Amino acid sequence: MGSWPWVLLVGLGAYHGLNPAMGWLFAAALGIHRRSRVALLQSLVPLALGHAVAAATAAVLVALASVAIDARSIRLVAGGVLIAWALYHLAYGARHRARVGMTAGFAGLFLWSFVMASGHGAGLMLAPALIPLCLSAAATDSGGSVTMLWLALAAVGVHTAAMLTVAGAVALLVYDWIGVAFLRRGWINLDLLWSAALLTTGIILLFW
Repeated sequence: MGSWPWVLLVGLGAYHGLNPAMGWLFAAALGIHRRSRVALLQSLVPLALGHAVAAATAAVLVALASVAIDARSIRLVAGGVLIAWALYHLAYGARHRARVGMTAGFAGLFLWSFVMASGHGAGLMLAPALIPLCLSAAATDSGGSVTMLWLALAAVGVHTAAMLTVAGAVALLVYDWIGVAFLRRGWINLDLLWSAALLTTGIILLFW
C-alpha cells in the first residue's frame, strides 16, 4: 500500500488548516480582540479538538463499515455523499454559519469547530486515505476490526496535527504581522475551492 495514505492525510490536514472556516481566522481574530497571543494559542486547542472529533466520527464509521461492507460499496456511498454535499455547499453553504462571539470559552469554540468541520464534510474527505488503510488492516490481521479502529484514530491524529500546525502558523502570522484586513483584498475563495475538492474527492471514490 505504501505511505501515500499518510501523505494524503497530512496534505488534507494542511489544506484544512489553511482554510479560515476551520478555525485559524477565529483564533487570530480572538487574539487581536483580546490583545493576547496566549488567547490565540489557547483557542487553537478546542478548535483542533472539535475538528478531530468531527473527523474521528467519520473515520470510525468508515472503519466499521469496512468490516461489514465490501470496499466498492463503501466507495460508492462515500463518493455519492461527498458529491451531494459539494453541490449542497455550492448552493447553500454561505447561508449556514455557526456563530460564536468573541467571549466564547473552551466549550463554545469546541462546538463551533465541530459543527463547522462536520458541516463542511471535513471527515468524509479522509475516506480515500482511510479506506485502503482499513482494508489493509482487515487483510493482514485476524483482529482486523480493532486494528482498523486504531488505524482510523491514528489517521485522525496525524491529520489533526497537520491541520493544527498550519492553522496555528497562519493565525500567528496574521496576528503578528498581517492583520485580518488583508482578507478583504487578497484572500482566495476557499469556499469555492472546498466545494471543488469535495466534488473531486467524490468523483475519485466513485470511479477509483
